[in-house]
Amino acid sequence: MISLSLSEIRDLTGGEVHGTQSPEAVVIDGTVTTDSRECGPGSLYVARVGETADGHDFVASAVEAGAAAALTSRPVDGVPCVVVDDVQTAFGRVARGVVDRAPELRIVGVTGSSGKTSVKDLLASVLSSVAETVAPVNSLNGEIGVPLTVCRVTPTTRFLVAEMGARGIGHIDYLTRIAPPQVAIVLNVGTAHIGEFGSRENIARAKSELPRAVPAEGLSILNADDDLVAAMAAGLASRVQLVGLAPQADVRAEDVHLDERGRAAYTIVCPQGTARVTLQQSGAHHVGNSLAVAAAALELGLSLDQVVAGLVAAEPASRWRMEITDRPDGVVVVNDAYNANPHSMRAALDAVAAMHVAGERWAVLGGMLELGPDSDAEHAGVGSYAASLGFDHVVAVGEGARPLADAFPGSEWVPDTDAAHDLLAPRLRAGDVVLLKSSRDSGLRWLGERLAAEGGDVAATPDAPTSREEARP
Repeated sequence: MISLSLSEIRDLTGGEVHGTQSPEAVVIDGTVTTDSRECGPGSLYVARVGETADGHDFVASAVEAGAAAALTSRPVDGVPCVVVDDVQTAFGRVARGVVDRAPELRIVGVTGSSGKTSVKDLLASVLSSVAETVAPVNSLNGEIGVPLTVCRVTPTTRFLVAEMGARGIGHIDYLTRIAPPQVAIVLNVGTAHIGEFGSRENIARAKSELPRAVPAEGLSILNADDDLVAAMAAGLASRVQLVGLAPQADVRAEDVHLDERGRAAYTIVCPQGTARVTLQQSGAHHVGNSLAVAAAALELGLSLDQVVAGLVAAEPASRWRMEITDRPDGVVVVNDAYNANPHSMRAALDAVAAMHVAGERWAVLGGMLELGPDSDAEHAGVGSYAASLGFDHVVAVGEGARPLADAFPGSEWVPDTDAAHDLLAPRLRAGDVVLLKSSRDSGLRWLGERLAAEGGDVAATPDAPTSREEARP
């Protein structure tokens, strides 16, 4: 982190110092975290008050672990604190203070209804091949996640990739004031969380807050293949590049082919020239993702050769996103169960449909949340889509997925992941591919871990869910 004294944090937040008479001598130069277990020497512990826990209860533990101070909403005896009215807002101001102390930092903001984390991971991999780069861990993309990421910036960090999500109008605008982007990437406008937004047009309005925050000298990278995203170009102050398969795209893909694992190879065509790209991520949707990454990296000064080398070398980074396990018994498990919406469901089904499969294709699908009054129709649409792709089996898991099962002839519905495991374990055979996909709280990711560990394979012990993870549309 870029060092800040407690007096500087006081000035940034408008708070009051408690627990020390010399706030200028208390220096934060370690981890800034909302998890007391992550604290070490020089850390700042941010004491959030959540739905199930009060971070103030863990201030003492943070100090025992080495934290130099805490950001709190009430004084804590014997601990140097900056006490503020609203910890979340104050944390954002601290993060903006870090950005303002890094004048050479280049910030790329990434948003979209799906694909944000994949693009964030891919862009971080490409940029870090040439310079120090900070990007979110997992999907830290909200009012706490963005400051946590920003506060990892050091004096030598050149690039910051900021994933930005929203649950309403104004959320992304707020995040851009914490991490003002010089480059913006808008991937797509889907129906994720349409129950909260009311319409795709409102989702587009929320996503457009990112490119609207880019200054005239910056660049907005928009998906030419999504009409609502491409339309965001109107009225922007920044320069615009369209990316995609459409012939009008400034950075586009031609001659796209998928291998037996559904991994794409294509020719990138851009103002800097043409080159052949081969991706390690499964799914044709990663073509568009990688084009957005290429456009951003080229804007930030990388050569086309460096961009292509970075794309070719990049391996999947975040868990439960098209995470493929080859079991010794010949079963292939595709765990894409980090989260789901209608757009990403179809993309995952497309990816598995494109794979060479010697046995049968299974889709184990859970419910998608926050789809509003269209929920049943959207689930049914996914079931029909799986049928159109020729999947052999669909297993719908949980009450929310019933309409999905109804739309796939011969599908099977089970109430929970234990029942899904009991159904799958004795029936999977060598050559089968099984996809797991659902919204994040269904437990399908852990079912995927369990299935991957079977068949004689030894998989990593599943990580327990963590409150530090955030997911925004």
